[in-house]
Amino acid sequence: MNPTGPHPPRPTVPPSAEPAAPQLARRLGLFDATMIVMGGIVGSGIFVTPYVVARQVHTPALIVGAWLAGGLIALAGAFVYAELAARRPHVGGQYAYLRDAYHPAVAFVYGWALLLVIQTGGMAAVAVTFARYFREVTHVPLGEPLIAGLGIALLVAVNCMGVRSGSTVQSGLMLLKILAILALVAAGLFFVTGPPETARAVSEPRSGSLLLAFGAAMTPVMFSYGGWQTASFVAGEMRNPRRDLARGLMIGVLGVIALYVGVTVACVYALGADGLARTEAPASAVMRLAFGPAGATVIAAGIAISTLGFLSQGMLTAPRVYFAMAADGLFFRRVAWVHPRTQAPVVAVVLQGALSLLIALTGTYEQILSYVVAVDWVFFGLTAGTVFLFRHRARADGSDAEERGRADRGARIPGHPLTTALFIVAAALIVMATVLDAPADSAVGLGIMLTGLPVYLLWRRRAA
Repeated sequence: MNPTGPHPPRPTVPPSAEPAAPQLARRLGLFDATMIVMGGIVGSGIFVTPYVVARQVHTPALIVGAWLAGGLIALAGAFVYAELAARRPHVGGQYAYLRDAYHPAVAFVYGWALLLVIQTGGMAAVAVTFARYFREVTHVPLGEPLIAGLGIALLVAVNCMGVRSGSTVQSGLMLLKILAILALVAAGLFFVTGPPETARAVSEPRSGSLLLAFGAAMTPVMFSYGGWQTASFVAGEMRNPRRDLARGLMIGVLGVIALYVGVTVACVYALGADGLARTEAPASAVMRLAFGPAGATVIAAGIAISTLGFLSQGMLTAPRVYFAMAADGLFFRRVAWVHPRTQAPVVAVVLQGALSLLIALTGTYEQILSYVVAVDWVFFGLTAGTVFLFRHRARADGSDAEERGRADRGARIPGHPLTTALFIVAAALIVMATVLDAPADSAVGLGIMLTGLPVYLLWRRRAA
């Protein structure tokens, strides 16, 4: 709720003016947007998470159904962000939507949670995963912390060279990810004879309620689908964000649904539902069944590439939020500095890299990662709510036709308001299910998020 009335005060730098945004180079197109969307979603989770889902629901239909349901929710969210991208093509994306719709405090709390929990913890965990698989493939005589640190440092350097450099590396790694996933799907479907139990019909899980079990299975699924929203962070560096970001969101999320469902079907076919539930490394198990030890090595290399690609995407996108916060006078002003030659927000990039490295080296990423889901989906629900506010304000001030035209050139939400409301309800249910499943971790994550409120008040006082 906005405590100051129906029209919240503008931040120190009005978002409509966006004075800092022109300093960032508009060099990204539709292909870049699509690769950034997919790169923000696909990490290492799909190579492992199917077994977690299989432990909750025990039939092939329910296992695959959980990934399809998660994909539909993600697609509904992508439609929301596509329309918002058309209406508000600003630097910082989701941060800007929350700022303009509710209050700068809400946007700041989101940026605060992104920096301390959502993005940084996830990147630290993925950096360590990359180091583990990199050592498995190369057998280099280096420790995992050192490899993780070198990987982060390399990506910091690449992204300090400019958005074009960062996007090129990110797109290349994403294409390699797709090849690795397609190889896994082909191995499971065509090179392994599936056990007879894969034809078993839908039945209730062995213990507990089917609905509760399916809800528990959805938590890791939605964690694996999260990340499409990060593409909105670089809207200010796209040549035509209203068109390309909206289309990139649609194409990217649909592509990820196809990849995820394909992997799940391949794993279930090759291992069976019970075998999948017993296998903590299903991707490696499928490739080993198909091609022996060489197959396991190949998929280990694929996972290493996938994790590095996820790191690359995070280093490319998230610093734009901290940049926007600083440009609004709500963070250290230095974070809004742009290199005059590369036109990259270098300080913001280094900040993200340094914090990710610190958390990776201290080993606290596993705890932070467990806080992510509830916090992330709180903001997904709030962001979807901004569509109602933006449409209402456009009608009230007479700019509805113009706003509608912008959205039509991008992507208007099909079935709105019903589909948008259903996405908000889904976000609320995911938060509730996560809190019930992991109350202590969720409480810590939400508590860290709320510490952003006093920090916001401190920054406002300093700026006054």
